[in-house]
Formats: sequence, C-alpha cells, structure tokens
Amino acid sequence: MSRKWYPVIDYVNCAECGSCIEKCSHGVYDASKAPTPIVVNGNGCVEGCHGCGSLCPNGAITYIGDDTGWTPPNGTNDNTSCGCGGNC
Repeated sequence: MSRKWYPVIDYVNCAECGSCIEKCSHGVYDASKAPTPIVVNGNGCVEGCHGCGSLCPNGAITYIGDDTGWTPPNGTNDNTSCGCGGNC
C-alpha cells in the first residue's frame, strides 16, 4: 500500500454512479456515502492500481503520484483486474 498513491475525485465531472466504490476492495472509499465517492483511506490504495479510474464513466478519477502516463478511459476499459496483484 502507498501513502504516495491515491485517487482524487473531480466532483465537477463525477456522475456519482458508485462504480469506483463497488470496484475497490481495499477500503479506500467510505461505503456509507455511496454512491458519492469520498476517499477516506488513501493509504489503502495500491500503488499502480487504476481499477476505479478505469471504470469511471466520466473520467473523473486521477491519482496522486501517477507518473505512468495513464489517462482516464471514461469507463471503456473491459479489464476487471485492478493491477494490485489480488482478486479485486
């Protein structure tokens, strides 16, 4: 887990669909606030994981510490693996 990698939500573009909250099994989001994504445990985010951002239909999620060149695909990524090495 990383203190230098976590999602940032652009609430202007967020549709509050809840797909990011449903995707993340690492406790990064406050599930009690669903479907509004509130990051409460940035340390739980796995460095290099783009799972929630790949599902966001509006591309409203970016990541602090991301220098990979990844850009939000606006929910068009069919890959269900988040890249964390686990079964998310």
